[in-house]
Amino acid sequence: MTNPRTLLTKLWDAHVVASLSAGEDLIAIDRIFLHERTGSIALRSLAASGRHVLDPGRVFAVTDHIVDTLPGRTGSRVPGGDVFLDATREETRKAGIRLFDVQDPDQGIVHVISPELAIVLPGVTLVCPDSHSCSQGALGALAWGIGSTEAEHAMATGTLRMSKPKAMRVTFDGRLAPGVTAKDMALALIATHGAGGGKGHAIEFAGEAVRALDIEGRLTLCNMATEFSAVTGFVAPDEAVFAYLDGRRFAPRGAAWEAALATWRTLATEPGARFDREIAIDASSIEPMVSWGTSPQSSVPISAVVPPARIGDAESHARALDYMALDAGQPLRGIPIDAAFIGSCTNSRLSDLRRAAAILDGRRVAPGVTAIVVPGSSAVRRAAEAEGLDRIFTAAGFEWRMSGCSLCFYAGGDGFAPGSRVISSTNRNFEGRQGPGIRTHIASPEMVAASAIAGAIADPRVIARVEAL
Repeated sequence: MTNPRTLLTKLWDAHVVASLSAGEDLIAIDRIFLHERTGSIALRSLAASGRHVLDPGRVFAVTDHIVDTLPGRTGSRVPGGDVFLDATREETRKAGIRLFDVQDPDQGIVHVISPELAIVLPGVTLVCPDSHSCSQGALGALAWGIGSTEAEHAMATGTLRMSKPKAMRVTFDGRLAPGVTAKDMALALIATHGAGGGKGHAIEFAGEAVRALDIEGRLTLCNMATEFSAVTGFVAPDEAVFAYLDGRRFAPRGAAWEAALATWRTLATEPGARFDREIAIDASSIEPMVSWGTSPQSSVPISAVVPPARIGDAESHARALDYMALDAGQPLRGIPIDAAFIGSCTNSRLSDLRRAAAILDGRRVAPGVTAIVVPGSSAVRRAAEAEGLDRIFTAAGFEWRMSGCSLCFYAGGDGFAPGSRVISSTNRNFEGRQGPGIRTHIASPEMVAASAIAGAIADPRVIARVEAL
């Protein structure tokens, strides 16, 4: 009798080509994504070594990281950025790789368009030279970030040499309270167990609250697994995933779809399977979260205050407070902001924009606050415009832009004024992440919208309650 298997083991075993020395395996790679910051470099290096892409049909490329997001764009505003764009176009053409370029109707952030187009599917392995590739585990895939050299190896051989991660299950028991989101779930996990809590593990997110999330919420949750230092994160595929994928561009069709469904329905952890580590969180206890420091683990509920230093972290705590210009014991709610940003692979999908727009409808951004929204893909932008969400954003005082990574990180193009305090729906708040001296508070799109209206960090539930009166 075989031992019950975790979903991680099922996904891993299905892709082992060979067992190697030192506990490593040669793993088959089903999908490879490239973006313009590193893709052309990997392709040129591969060609220079005399090798070629083994199966161009399994490799996809996108221009997303350094593309201009202002209307009418043609390239990049990043100094030297057009060189990367032109090189990506040239090298993907030579290699026969499908490129979703700036003017392509399917262009967008890699981790947004891959699920939209059903490039990622349950049970596949997918890699990309981007740490947030784990987002795509939301559809039951094994997806993770790699380096450019690994991308070369994967393209040339269709495999990667890896050690199997340890298995962790994070179970969110119960139901989320109204106004609490997948972003808050992720921040609550990281704040409680530390930014290194998932190191060396692949995380299966489970529990009633996870199952209740729509697919876009699951993408947000899995996106933040890398901020927990995990190798990847994923959710076992269910009927919601299958309904989401049905009919999308690269999804199987006809008899192939029925065969795929039969396989996908086996992708679940078996009863009694053992994990290397288990974490259980009461979902009903989670509040809207906001970061106060320079790591996602430096996050607290909106009702809380900036915490004192923990034992052993006095130096880093003091540095974070100094950089963020905050004091221990200071309430987070009411801290004035200079800018608000909604975007990134974490929270720029249609459901994110809908929820933020619901907060903004009929209201105005506070005087002196710069507010920007960047849809995660061209398809998201079109759908939002069809619903009139763009008009709600612009009437409220937000800039409505084209799709791309934009102000998730600073690359020398777009930026906020040095020293600005920004509330952002992005995934990282490191020193300088959004520009020199920028103080970033990460939160849900709803909190970003509510804060833009208030001109200070605000609880979106308060506006929702007022609206209901």
